[in-house]
Amino acid sequence: MAEPVVCIPDAKVALSTASVYPESTATAFEIAARLGYDGVEVMVWTDPVSQDIDALRRLSDYHQVPILAVHAPCLLITQRVWSTDPWVKLQRARAAAEKLGASTVVVHPPFRWQRQYARDFVTGIWRMADETDVRFAVENMYPWRYRDREMLAYAPDWDVTKDDYRHFTVDLSHAATARTDAMALVDRMGDRLAHVHLADGKGSAKDEHLVPGRGNQPCAELLEGLARTGFDGHVVIEVNTRRAMSTAEREADLAEALAFTRLHLASKVRR
Repeated sequence: MAEPVVCIPDAKVALSTASVYPESTATAFEIAARLGYDGVEVMVWTDPVSQDIDALRRLSDYHQVPILAVHAPCLLITQRVWSTDPWVKLQRARAAAEKLGASTVVVHPPFRWQRQYARDFVTGIWRMADETDVRFAVENMYPWRYRDREMLAYAPDWDVTKDDYRHFTVDLSHAATARTDAMALVDRMGDRLAHVHLADGKGSAKDEHLVPGRGNQPCAELLEGLARTGFDGHVVIEVNTRRAMSTAEREADLAEALAFTRLHLASKVRR
């Protein structure tokens, strides 16, 4: 009987700068370097450093940690970051990615009240994708819930597989909050899955972003499947460490997340 061979895909494991919040973007680079991450994904938000291409380049060079992806400022708290025009935000995110050598821009679907933006979003993303080698990877979201009420906050839909995009980002914490089958979602994305936000969840109405392995999402199954198919995108650890009581506790969580990912981002095949 042939011995199993462990196959590890070319996918790089990155740390989202959001994973160190409320610490700074600069701290994320330091931690990523110390723990041995392959790179970072920059969450562009209210931290001025996250918005400053020259500052980001200096951090990347100093710590020898490449910037693999840029997360466009799509959150409620970033509505005034890089303009109030959502298309300008995406143009600036693309320019930042190109200048920093990042291959991917992560973008959320519009909020429902951004009516014109939502109406033009699918065709606009295709148009922007045709103008660059940077991938615009649209991320699955979730309905907002309060008690027994559910509000559809995103348009065209929180389930991005219902629309035609060139590239997708899958976020397992968002899948947990949406109470949807994460692996079925990944299957619908198919070979257009370009980017992964790895975090766990238990189905709470709050987007939990737990360390992988601490919830009920198929984090290990997803990673093992990516290994079998030779996934060459990025796997980004995007977890919530706000409750960490110390820097050491935060780093322990991020080290655990990295170890979990490296362990499962491999597949045994028989030859």
